[in-house]
Amino acid sequence: MSVESETVSLGEFEFQCGETIADLELAYETYGDFEGDNAVLVCHALTGSAHVSSRGRFEDSGDQAYAWWDDIVGPGKAIDTKEYFVVCANVPGSCYGSSGPSSTNPETGEPYGPEFPPVTVADWTEAQRRLLDELGIPALYAVVGGSVGGMNVLEWGKRHPDHVEKLVPVAAAPRLDPQCLALNGIARRSITTDDDWNGGHYYGGSDSDENGASSDGGTHPDEGLALARQIGHVMYFSKASMERRFGRRAATREAERAFPTDPAGRFFPYRDVESYLDYNASKFVERFDANSYLYLTRAMDNYDLSSGFESDADALAAFDGEALVMSFTGDWHFTTQQSEALADALRETDTDVAHHVVDSDYGHDAFLVEPDSVGPPLSDFLEEGLDGNAVSDTKAVESEASDFAPVHNSLFSR
Repeated sequence: MSVESETVSLGEFEFQCGETIADLELAYETYGDFEGDNAVLVCHALTGSAHVSSRGRFEDSGDQAYAWWDDIVGPGKAIDTKEYFVVCANVPGSCYGSSGPSSTNPETGEPYGPEFPPVTVADWTEAQRRLLDELGIPALYAVVGGSVGGMNVLEWGKRHPDHVEKLVPVAAAPRLDPQCLALNGIARRSITTDDDWNGGHYYGGSDSDENGASSDGGTHPDEGLALARQIGHVMYFSKASMERRFGRRAATREAERAFPTDPAGRFFPYRDVESYLDYNASKFVERFDANSYLYLTRAMDNYDLSSGFESDADALAAFDGEALVMSFTGDWHFTTQQSEALADALRETDTDVAHHVVDSDYGHDAFLVEPDSVGPPLSDFLEEGLDGNAVSDTKAVESEASDFAPVHNSLFSR
């Protein structure tokens, strides 16, 4: 598999908010060989990176930002890099090589911090379009992405309908519901009320690594970011998966508390679920920037497919390709009902679309951890579109019920 990892300078870039920076840099990776009509753009989720598939040195990193969809992207996999030229770029506002709050402002020589312009999903899409122009890719065969990356997919169908043939939003929705908006708001508050946040001006130079994460643990808002990540992590599980994985059992004797506890905590057990969240939060603050977390969650919260149009269908009316919408029954972050509403909007435009529902109680992260459920329908759709038996079965199921009837894996089996 041919793999390239680069950072490209896109020059002056005006964000949707109207603010401009002199030089927007995007970190990106490509996999496979470009043959003119086989380019697939993969859009990462909230804290993902351009490293969508493994290439040796990242395989044992234990960092989900590296090779985060390795079971889906690669030679012989669902997005087969022997067939497709795969591009994945770290979005503006993040901290994995693309310009963001932790990047150096060339005008001051200091990190942008909170002076970095607010970013939107539309900004991500336009930056990706500029990247593809640099790479000499006029149009895409497909755009695929999960979670907020799925919103990025929808924005491609809205803003560049003539530049993409297939849309695959996975575990996504046209907008967040109020419950998720509330939880994201609490997560941001945990960062901004950390004494070390300092209004976003916490970069100390020598105590910051290349991702903007704190290396000494003393100057960055680590505890606030850790709490924000824990809130997010709970959103990605379902009740059933948490019960199955943790129950109410106490952590092992070897487990050490990663954060201070209240005095009564010496009497009551330190539970396994607490230990898991503490451990993963501690690892997260080593690799991610708190300001980027604020910026990216704001972009996700702000996204509304229908913005500037009368409806979701109106926003996607110019897209005349095919779409595969995928959702998971145990996902309460982006529900199957939201995905079906999206599929209905596409049907209103006479777009060929199927809504594939995976029967899974894992939760939102099922799209990352259950490749056997995601891979077969995705591979089938990329290879054959909706022309085979699968689309006939889908339409048969939908016509037999007035309410939404899920389409399960068997309908896309080969």
